[in-house]
Amino acid sequence: MPSTRHLVSAGLLGACLATPFAWGLAQVQEWKSGVLWSRPKIVTPGDGTAPPSDAIVLFDGTDLSKWRGVRRWVVQDGYAQTGGGDATTRDEFADCQLHIEFATPDKVEGEGQGRGNSGVFLMDTFEVQVLDSYENETYFDGQSGAIYKQRPPLVNASRGPGEWQSYDIIFHAPQFRPDGTLKRPATVTVLHNNVLIQDNLELLGDTPFTGPPRYDSNRTRGPIRLQFHGNEVKFRNIWLRELSPPAA
Repeated sequence: MPSTRHLVSAGLLGACLATPFAWGLAQVQEWKSGVLWSRPKIVTPGDGTAPPSDAIVLFDGTDLSKWRGVRRWVVQDGYAQTGGGDATTRDEFADCQLHIEFATPDKVEGEGQGRGNSGVFLMDTFEVQVLDSYENETYFDGQSGAIYKQRPPLVNASRGPGEWQSYDIIFHAPQFRPDGTLKRPATVTVLHNNVLIQDNLELLGDTPFTGPPRYDSNRTRGPIRLQFHGNEVKFRNIWLRELSPPAA
């Protein structure tokens, strides 16, 4: 058991060490930005991949009433299957978070770009490629998860033919100056099956098959488009959140 002298000495030492620390705290002043932020809106998350409370549900598995060009698409068993033309949302969007699930045909036919080909177009302009890229060789900036003809995915996170897969896409629309010159390019982040495959990529422009990318200063919003490329690709659980910066 320590003696009284040892306890007193330890107490004095503790007081000596604590005094400068306490004095230092008294001299510290908290920095504040001076910005009075608005209270962030409360959003209830969905379970798993279910939409959060502020999402716009574009397809819930029952009907395609929020889409155009779908006369020959088939809705059954909670999914929509491509057929005879592209599906385009009736509404237009700019900055957004998009969740979409897809499955390429379970019966493997063809190869390269002829196997499970479709695409998710943001603003009807910028394509995130959909393809059966499971053990299927093609040009890398045209495989699943590529920004078509601009950038391959960081990794190939594809599941097998017929298996359900997901894209979670964060998109920011391009911005233009009053004279029409580009102020800020469009950017896209993509998670494929919860794996990051495009990381805040600055887009060079649109994603055509026949020419180099370019921007159109008259286009700052646009619909979501799902491509029909001759293959029976299925889609389900499509929802979108419009994004805006916090208000001050």
